[in-house]
Amino acid sequence: MPELPEIETFRQRFLHGDNDSPSLVGRTITGISLLWARTLAEPTPDEFQTLVVGQKISDIDRRGKYLLIKLGSGTIAFHLMMSGDLLVESQSNPIAVHHRLLVNLDETDRLAFNDTRKFGRVWFTDDIKSLLSHLGPEPLDEAFTADVFYAKLQARKRRIKHLLLDQGFIAGMGNIYTDETLFHAGIHPETRASSLSFKQVKILFCSIRKVLLEAIQKNGSSIDWIYRGGDFQNYFQVYQRTGKSCYKCGANIERIIVGQRGTHFCPHCQPVPGSK
Repeated sequence: MPELPEIETFRQRFLHGDNDSPSLVGRTITGISLLWARTLAEPTPDEFQTLVVGQKISDIDRRGKYLLIKLGSGTIAFHLMMSGDLLVESQSNPIAVHHRLLVNLDETDRLAFNDTRKFGRVWFTDDIKSLLSHLGPEPLDEAFTADVFYAKLQARKRRIKHLLLDQGFIAGMGNIYTDETLFHAGIHPETRASSLSFKQVKILFCSIRKVLLEAIQKNGSSIDWIYRGGDFQNYFQVYQRTGKSCYKCGANIERIIVGQRGTHFCPHCQPVPGSK
């Protein structure tokens, strides 16, 4: 699943443009093609067409794992879920088999939402804060401090891996970056959140920011067909390295299940809570 670094990469690419396409800001939406009805969560297809076509894109933003395309009035929100991807391509391109939604831009290009597993969703709303009200704080936000993080963790007895995956607790973290963060912090994924000392929490807080910022710098992680163009997968310390030697200590990386999610860790660098 694309996580915060991948969505942030989309945001920066669409906001500033790159070698393949210019910025989307200032482009006019000239048409909509909904190719899989359930992709559009709200409003109805007819309302979406009426409300969006003719509007100009004013900004590109992100909240957690949501990409937000702001218009003169209202916002289009994308959640890519398991296999979603966003492509800027020519309107003359053949429509790919897994394209679910096409947003024509001016007379030349289109923003294509491609989603193999059909889990991704799109919203258009005038009240984006309400749509995203279930999300916890942004881990890179200046208002989110180590003190705030410690207070939140002290009130929770859930295992730390499971808690960091909870989008209502902290927005944007997923399986990849949670595993990598916990390794950098030296914390076992089954550690109870409330048992962490302030020193451990501060290290974890800094590790979250370090891992996310490094991943953003490397355009996220390319995993299978889901997301292309990232380079952070070449720097994984534990994720998908089951049975391989830890770069730090040489122990074999192990894989367990925490909160129904495959979890990778080093048993030496991330000892079981209470062990020496």
